[in-house]
Amino acid sequence: MAEDTAELVPLSRLQAYLSPFVAGMDGPVEVTKFASGQSNPTFRLDTPAGPYVLRRKPPGKLLKSAHAVEREFRVQRALAETAVPVPRMLHLCEDPDVIGAAFYVMEMVAGDNHDDPRLPDLQADARTRLLDEMNRVLADLHAVDIDAVGLQDYGKPGNYYARQLSRWTQQYKAAETEPLADMDALIATLETRLPEDDGQRTLVHGDYRLDNLIFTGSRCAAVLDWELSTLGHPYADLAAVLMQWRMPPGRDGRGLAGVDRAALGLPSDHAFIAAYCARRGLPGIDDFGFYLAFAFFRMGAILQGVKKRALDGNASNPERGLALGAHVPNFARNGLWCLRDGWQA
Repeated sequence: MAEDTAELVPLSRLQAYLSPFVAGMDGPVEVTKFASGQSNPTFRLDTPAGPYVLRRKPPGKLLKSAHAVEREFRVQRALAETAVPVPRMLHLCEDPDVIGAAFYVMEMVAGDNHDDPRLPDLQADARTRLLDEMNRVLADLHAVDIDAVGLQDYGKPGNYYARQLSRWTQQYKAAETEPLADMDALIATLETRLPEDDGQRTLVHGDYRLDNLIFTGSRCAAVLDWELSTLGHPYADLAAVLMQWRMPPGRDGRGLAGVDRAALGLPSDHAFIAAYCARRGLPGIDDFGFYLAFAFFRMGAILQGVKKRALDGNASNPERGLALGAHVPNFARNGLWCLRDGWQA
């Protein structure tokens, strides 16, 4: 193991603790850190019984309510028998004395992970099917009966967007490293445009995007990275998908800006919204510009936190964290555009 991996996952202590709970942990175990997982460090555990995945809280001082691996474990376990595909949860450890922080272990789901929504390795018809499957899973996620799966207390009551705007403004200010006028203006404008509570309250993923899904062919085999999940308004997830697509193509942006979607078999924003509304029996969505602007704001706040952890030396991948943090001004500008100049696909 690399030195930082050995520090974050002290293998002898981990094996001694997990052996009674997880098969193969009493044999030779190899630990490899995934490059992804900026928020919660994530590791592959190769054992005689097969591979597993371990996610733990990062080291250092953490923002209140952030990095809640306990919530990740709970929500994925609750979804095990639903139409939303998730990895099988194996064990949660809330004792920080075992490896230095709370962690959980889950099965490793085999399949393909796509980080470029242009899907360059697929044919046009396969791209169409895969993104329609992404749409289907999102609609099924928002159709989960939260009472039936035991998640009725998974989020606070009240206006979701009012609560989220307050929460992420606090998180952003706590992680602020320099003044950013566009972000301040975006926050102020969002406050004046808050929609009335329409009564929709569903499970929301909080970071629903293509690279958080595992596919086998065009079938979604698992939805990953549930750290930001809660009970709230479903349009937050839908807007997050389209927000990502409005970023530049390539490794950093991972978007579809300027791409001829029709030629590639990719849906327009309006087509994706229409398919989602049809699946959920909705007539349409008013003032989608607000939801899209809020998605830009929240992602900007998240990336500001990543940047702050990188500067403080607590990031899972400091170099990557600083690169992601450099995009915060772009997210602020895009959010303002959605509110001030209107939105159209």
